[in-house]
Amino acid sequence: MSLRQLELFAALPNFPTLSAAAAHLHISESALSQAVSSLESAVGEQLCVRRKARGLTLTPTGQDFARRARQIVADTQELVLNAGRAQELRGPVRLGCYASFAPNVVPELLEGFPKRHPGVSIGITIGTNEELLSALEAGRLDVALVYDVSLPAGCRRRRIYATELEVHLPPEHPLAAAETVDLAELADEPYIQYDATPGVRNVMDAFTARSLEPTIEAKVSQIGLVEALVGRGLGYGLLMSRPHALPVSIEGRPVVIRPLDPPVTVSHVVGIWPADMKLTPRASALLDFAAERLGEEIPAASAPER
Repeated sequence: MSLRQLELFAALPNFPTLSAAAAHLHISESALSQAVSSLESAVGEQLCVRRKARGLTLTPTGQDFARRARQIVADTQELVLNAGRAQELRGPVRLGCYASFAPNVVPELLEGFPKRHPGVSIGITIGTNEELLSALEAGRLDVALVYDVSLPAGCRRRRIYATELEVHLPPEHPLAAAETVDLAELADEPYIQYDATPGVRNVMDAFTARSLEPTIEAKVSQIGLVEALVGRGLGYGLLMSRPHALPVSIEGRPVVIRPLDPPVTVSHVVGIWPADMKLTPRASALLDFAAERLGEEIPAASAPER
């Protein structure tokens, strides 16, 4: 059993067929098939099912083997990267970020982190909760920034910053002059819904908890479009607070942002990674930097991890 065989097998969960995996790994399909067969012989169990019509499917043993192989490959890479280089961080870190707050988070990280750790390169993936969780499970990401809502078991997490639901209003709206807004005051107003998980469920749960129901005017899948419609006076929006958020729409029209009282959906943006994978020093340093610049300045030794 060689490290190269483990590296090849660790990549298989990312591909639907053996030929697709071989093309990505720059190896012939026959050579990849032979590497898999050699591993199965060494392990003494079938690791994957290869069917021309149905593609590639890992057995339960194969799925566990791929996870362990990824960790061995990652540990080996860390050993090489850190050998003889004292405390200087060097190498890649692959970060995923939830799409709705990425514009308010990613620029800060891409600008500031390389200045502090010039030997580290950051790869960014923007996606939905489902896409980021899948990429973490497949080993394509080291860590992902998401809301701490509806997360699956088997994830460790580190708090980055607190966030809560806020109402976005056109300046001419009667409630825009208030310091805070009660959710009950919004129920009969036209609502521009940000149609993405977990946001939709959070908002609907908040209304249901008060025995209320929103009057949905439109459903859109982009925060910028929500704010643009609000800026034109077509309704109000309910969005989670974000760092560096400006009270203007993408068209430059003013938008009034007010907290809800009583507050609802108070949560956190967190960095998450699989519980069975060890966080690399580079990923850990990136989370430290994110917490420092975006919100809660929690020393790494005391940062909550679950």
